[in-house]
Amino acid sequence: MGALAAVERFLERLFEGQSARLFRTRLRPIQVQRRLERAMESNRVRDGQRTIVPHRLTVRLTPDDLEALRAMTPGLAANLADSALAFARAHGYTILDRPTVTLRADPTVEPGEVAIGVGDDGPSEAVRGAHSAAGEAVPGPAAEDRSPGPSAPAPTGAATPSPDATAVFVVPGAEGPRATIREIRPDRSSRSIELDGRPLTIGRSPDNGLVVRDGRASRHHARIDVRRGSLVLTDLGSTNGSFVNDRRVDSVALGQGDRLRIGTTILIIESLQERADGDAAAG
Repeated sequence: MGALAAVERFLERLFEGQSARLFRTRLRPIQVQRRLERAMESNRVRDGQRTIVPHRLTVRLTPDDLEALRAMTPGLAANLADSALAFARAHGYTILDRPTVTLRADPTVEPGEVAIGVGDDGPSEAVRGAHSAAGEAVPGPAAEDRSPGPSAPAPTGAATPSPDATAVFVVPGAEGPRATIREIRPDRSSRSIELDGRPLTIGRSPDNGLVVRDGRASRHHARIDVRRGSLVLTDLGSTNGSFVNDRRVDSVALGQGDRLRIGTTILIIESLQERADGDAAAG
């Protein structure tokens, strides 16, 4: 990590912690995501030509903060697992298994703070044992967003999990639409970009999948990935915001013909093709 990036991270941690305590600001999902990313970077290990980052991550929050975040962002654990995978890929890190994110209520954590654990600090033995060999989440009493989709029936007699219950989500493999995106740069030059269902981060930093030379774009501005079979744009806490069809968005599903604006760079979804069953199986 460069000296400038280290200073940015230090100031970010200082501001987030102090502002949360002094002004009682509401904890946001993007802050939890940033803490996860920092934990992955802090615990990375060099192995020959590879840099390996942890894939079992635990987020510990006060019960009140955890309940508020779940109410604000349904499927929070799933979104964080998606983000962890996208972060590892964007930085060229090796991740040995599909990311597992566990949400855990912990009254010893200060309000507004986020405590991250990796490795054995992750899911309990019972939760880990509920996973199949392929890494897919098998329904269990402590899992959140376990089912493959909204059509899956709920287990008979299943109790509603309390806010203090441990929640775990294992991110599935990419099975989503392929897309062609036209990038129109600020100087009006353009190029085509093919998406194959894997996450694509967008921003000025050279570690993004799509690097934009745009002074109004943030270093890590936005991400396009697949969620439940749909292509989704998510703003990563950018300074100037992400826009779809001239409307500022935090996270939105994309369709053919949509016009995205990142700074002054325009991205147009020129084609969107659903992945065939055979292709998904092959991937």
